[in-house]
Amino acid sequence: MDISHYPNDVYQGKKVDKAARLHYGLSMLGLSTLSGVFASLLIMFYQDYFGISAKWITIAFIVYAVWNAVNDPIFGQLTDSTRSKHGRRIPFMRYTAPFFALTFIAVWFVPEKSSDMTKFIWMLVSMILYDSCFTIIGLVHSALMPEMTESLEERSRLQVSSSLFGLLGTALGFVIPDLVRPKAGSMDTSLWPLRLAMIGLAVVCALLIWIATYKIKERPEFSQVDKPIPLKEALKATLTNKNFIIFDIANFMAVFMFSICMGAIFYVSDYVTQSSSLYILAALFIPLAISVPLTKYALKRFESVGTFQVYMVICGVGLLLTALLPPAWIYLGMAIVGFGYAGILVGLNLSLGTIIDEDEVRTGVRREGSYFGANALITKPAESIAAPLTAAVLAATGFITRESNAGQIFLNQPESAIWGIRMIIGLIPGIAMLLGAAVLLFFPLKGQKLKDMKAKVLEMHAEKEAQLAELESPSSEIINQD
Repeated sequence: MDISHYPNDVYQGKKVDKAARLHYGLSMLGLSTLSGVFASLLIMFYQDYFGISAKWITIAFIVYAVWNAVNDPIFGQLTDSTRSKHGRRIPFMRYTAPFFALTFIAVWFVPEKSSDMTKFIWMLVSMILYDSCFTIIGLVHSALMPEMTESLEERSRLQVSSSLFGLLGTALGFVIPDLVRPKAGSMDTSLWPLRLAMIGLAVVCALLIWIATYKIKERPEFSQVDKPIPLKEALKATLTNKNFIIFDIANFMAVFMFSICMGAIFYVSDYVTQSSSLYILAALFIPLAISVPLTKYALKRFESVGTFQVYMVICGVGLLLTALLPPAWIYLGMAIVGFGYAGILVGLNLSLGTIIDEDEVRTGVRREGSYFGANALITKPAESIAAPLTAAVLAATGFITRESNAGQIFLNQPESAIWGIRMIIGLIPGIAMLLGAAVLLFFPLKGQKLKDMKAKVLEMHAEKEAQLAELESPSSEIINQD
């Protein structure tokens, strides 16, 4: 079907109504809140409250990390290949939501009077089950955004909603556990307030996700007209896509940056600024939250990948300033980092959406699940290397640990150790961000090539809508019955 006869303002992509946009954000609130609790409390819960040794926790996380990396492409390909009357994404999100709540609750109900081996097995199994549910819902949630509409403007509205609710959920994931967990020096050491809170939180968050599946609509032409690509062919098409490879190198740097920075904040507050970590977190997250809606202006000027690149440069500059500025000015550097990370947060999924559009032109099939799954497979190792690199830098620069100082913070760290902390919070991730931005200079899908691809995608989608109408027409049903 030729779309050239449409007025410019009519067929520029599907519109997404406000209710769908709101529930897309609310489902991310449910997802990110439980994820934030899991990330902030898990280690303390099992190590501090239940006394599981660091050795067993390390083994559990090695197994967990492997599964956490490989399950994304598996589930991504599975959703791409699914065909049902309710679509290929929504059923996974809807029917996984109750299990997401149950597996999250199970994490916190390890038997208190059990052996260390039992606690280890409980921790490992509950983590893997929880992560499987988290991966399915998170992957489907990300994949739905570029599928719902071709319009960059509509996609950006969806992503801004998701990002803002995601930031709120992440913050709640740190605050809520702190309100109900047993505190040092408290007479009440019961875990039941925490456990009851986890049950209530899991139910509410799962409901947000479940309700959203009735408000968010899939495009039936992609599940009814498109024919799934075999696994081997799909993997080859994804992993040999030059646009995807170049983008994912840059994205790897962004994921690494955020992981190593967040892990270094407590070191900076304790030893460099010697102030509450809340000041640094406020300096980072307030500009981040304010700047997320403002990214729409950059998107109009630079498109999705260009916006991702520009904000990587801004974030990189902020990180370098954080490494070099006097302690009192570190907050300024972190504010610039927050402003820059807003564009990265919004631009990430939008950029992948553009790459998926181009892949559809080449393969004829929408394959969001495959791309978001492969992206996680490549970038999740970036999270894993942040912690050991931090430990290595601190050891190399002569950092004096609490353990070696009778359990007390040693504030008068040598200058080399202070510089090591600054390298971790600013210099290393700053260089990584600038390298990632430089790699995007070689991203081929831009300019006229990008415009031509967008026009072709709109034309293909119009053709698929026409094919779907034919399949659903009464004459088609009569032919099928015959």
